[in-house]
Amino acid sequence: MSSYRINALTVWAAQQNGLSQADISLSSAVGDASFRRYFRLTLPDGTTQVVMDAPPEQEDSQPFVNIAKRWRSAGLPVPKVHATNLTDGFLLLEDLGNTPLQNLFNDDATTQAYHAQALALIAELQNRADPDSLPAYNTALLGRELDLFPEWCLSAWLTLPPPDSWHTVREQLIQHALAQPVVTVHRDFDAMNLMVHEQRLFMIDFQDAVAGPLSYDLISLLRGRYCRFSSEQFADFVDTFYRQARSDGRLSSSVDFATFLTQCHAMAAQRSLKVLGIFCRLTLRDQKSGYLERLPHFLDHLEDSLSHLTEQAEFAEWVNRSLRPAIMQRLAEVL
Repeated sequence: MSSYRINALTVWAAQQNGLSQADISLSSAVGDASFRRYFRLTLPDGTTQVVMDAPPEQEDSQPFVNIAKRWRSAGLPVPKVHATNLTDGFLLLEDLGNTPLQNLFNDDATTQAYHAQALALIAELQNRADPDSLPAYNTALLGRELDLFPEWCLSAWLTLPPPDSWHTVREQLIQHALAQPVVTVHRDFDAMNLMVHEQRLFMIDFQDAVAGPLSYDLISLLRGRYCRFSSEQFADFVDTFYRQARSDGRLSSSVDFATFLTQCHAMAAQRSLKVLGIFCRLTLRDQKSGYLERLPHFLDHLEDSLSHLTEQAEFAEWVNRSLRPAIMQRLAEVL
């Protein structure tokens, strides 16, 4: 980040609080996989705010602002937007502290309890936030996401051709997603995007929210970066979600648990394939480090999901016999 830009950001943040640049201090908070960066602003009385730097030529912050205001008005736990400068790409936000949810996964009991709390938050999001104003998570978008896998993971990083079954797999996973009720989808409901603040979970990084499948955020949570649950644990969490969704009307009583569980495994396979592609793209195109090391974790997620999809047996065998050895060999060469 240029000194000119950080100076402009500091001056703007001070002005929003009726202060001069000399009255405040700014320290780096955290970055993410995009071009956004975050800084912690400390005011003379010791209170803090967060300044988001999102260069407008690379990041459109308008969806974040719009969604934050709508969700906050609906009573959902998201940071308050204090001020915006969309021309320069500066946002002044409520400070939710330094505790993303994964920092509290200290033991099995605590991890289980926080995941149950997060499941309740998904229900709250889906029941309170109207999906109509959001982009549709439709066939085209689901397909573009799946295509990241052969484009970036197989071709660009591994130089491995896709299996003959790929086209069928792609279409079947899309159909499983489209068969589900359409709700508001955060789209990256992983522990890293849930901040623990004043004993409550707050959602961040929701600018890519869409109107899409009921199970997507559930899968983002259960098949995320930080945990790998057994088949039994996964099914128990899905059952809790299923029962609540049935009781509050998000899911029709005509959908039995076995059907919904299959849809969840298919959604998990879709997301794992997308993530494998994204992590390779972040490495190759965006020159970001630390993502290749996470590939085996999502490869595990993919195999866990495929093992419950009998229609994907041929693809699952290819993943085990061809994809896994290729990824592990390539990692051994580059890490």
